[in-house]
Amino acid sequence: MRAYWYDNIEGDQRLPHDSGKDIKEEELKEIGVLYYRIPELAGVDALARERDYKNRDEIIVSPAKMGDVYESKVRMFFDEHLHEDEEIRYIRDGKGYFDVRSKGDAWVRIQLEKDDLIILPAGIYHRFTTDEDNYIQAMRLFKEEPKWTPLNRSGDLDGNEYRKAYVAQYVN
Repeated sequence: MRAYWYDNIEGDQRLPHDSGKDIKEEELKEIGVLYYRIPELAGVDALARERDYKNRDEIIVSPAKMGDVYESKVRMFFDEHLHEDEEIRYIRDGKGYFDVRSKGDAWVRIQLEKDDLIILPAGIYHRFTTDEDNYIQAMRLFKEEPKWTPLNRSGDLDGNEYRKAYVAQYVN
């Protein structure tokens, strides 16, 4: 894992967009983002028990696996959104980027690769993309039944209870 300030230069979202200014893991924790390096599946199982993740599935995001819908799906994942549940991803293969909003509402890019696990808190604005290799395999973990309901950023979300709880705990 490597985290850094996003450079905000127009261009392909799958490129690194590296500003050259790194972010420490402790700074990610301050905005509720948790990172783990877990080389064995047994470690994921232990974390799942500890955090009460009862369900999981796996997804492969690639043109070969997704066919014609790949480009539209990657664009959809890159729309800024939040979830009302934690978002937990364990990277099994490939690479990708999660961009999360800082306390000051700037983008922080988190580069993930095989054996990286990230937990995004409910209510954080974020987006995801593969890197230029266009391939990632990830395990998704869930506390309850698997669901993935993105709420795209809008002024209406300021009143969302999960967004308000996130802001109260991590931003203010």
